[in-house]
Amino acid sequence: MDVVRTPFSYLAERVTVPDQWVRRAALATLVCSVLIIVTGGAVRLTGSGLGCPTWPTCTSTTLAPTSAMGVHGVIEFSNRMLTDVICIVVGLAILASRCAKPWRKEVTRLGWYQFWIIVGDAVVGGITVLTHLNPYVVSCHFLLSMLQILASLAMWQRTREGDGEPVRTVGRPIIHVSRVTVAMTALLIAAGTLVTGSGPHPGDSSDVKRMPFNWDKITQFHADFAMISVGLAVAMIFVLLAVDAPAAPRRLAKEFLVVLLAQGVLGFVQYFTHVPELLVGIHMLGAALCWVAVLRLHLSLRVRPQVGSLDRPADIETLVATA
Repeated sequence: MDVVRTPFSYLAERVTVPDQWVRRAALATLVCSVLIIVTGGAVRLTGSGLGCPTWPTCTSTTLAPTSAMGVHGVIEFSNRMLTDVICIVVGLAILASRCAKPWRKEVTRLGWYQFWIIVGDAVVGGITVLTHLNPYVVSCHFLLSMLQILASLAMWQRTREGDGEPVRTVGRPIIHVSRVTVAMTALLIAAGTLVTGSGPHPGDSSDVKRMPFNWDKITQFHADFAMISVGLAVAMIFVLLAVDAPAAPRRLAKEFLVVLLAQGVLGFVQYFTHVPELLVGIHMLGAALCWVAVLRLHLSLRVRPQVGSLDRPADIETLVATA
């Protein structure tokens, strides 16, 4: 029972949302978190980053773009409106989790984490416009979107688990290898922002500041992280096979490797074809999918049963198989 009465607690007393709806709402936040990266990439790749030259309004006198601003203003303003859409989706997920019976506070808390990340990312997006697409601010804008994916995936995962203490399905050394794999994937994505900040497609046709790195060298630096990540993905597959890990982690390790290899091939193709806009956009989607894949792999190495539900080892196997 809430100590302080709120509109959320008032609603929860009168409305009950099925667990299935909560899971779907949480999944919707994850899908929207990936899509906002794609639409943000479309803004940059179409040169619409300054389609609305100010923030939070589109011009100094109007909220929306004017006809004189053309398609670039429409694209940039549409992306801003998508931020409102994802806020609504996250808000619905928060309400759904609050109205579930019993109330799982951690699920609701993960929804609120998403909300504040989105608010922070929107502010950084505004700073991006006000600093005329400063590449360092653009990189922070993108990385905050990856943090949003982490929070939304964590929320979705928790809606599919019980509230018991986490149970490891593999040994601690494998958990440590998985953590290194997640960290390396994060560094790979961060290095990708340096490539973007140093290369073409600054986001606008005007003279936009770029990062002071040699583009060929920073691209090779990014590729080195990709090679290490592929090596760790292969190591995870063999280690999980060697210890006869449950089926779910073994499957997710293979999926991560496939997504990572596809992303690597795409990276090489776009490099040798002089980074066409379409391939860059697909590569941005691939970065988000790689992040989702490695996080799902890591989360699969432990399960959370319903409180007091695991009486036999076979129960753990059943729980892992349905995760």
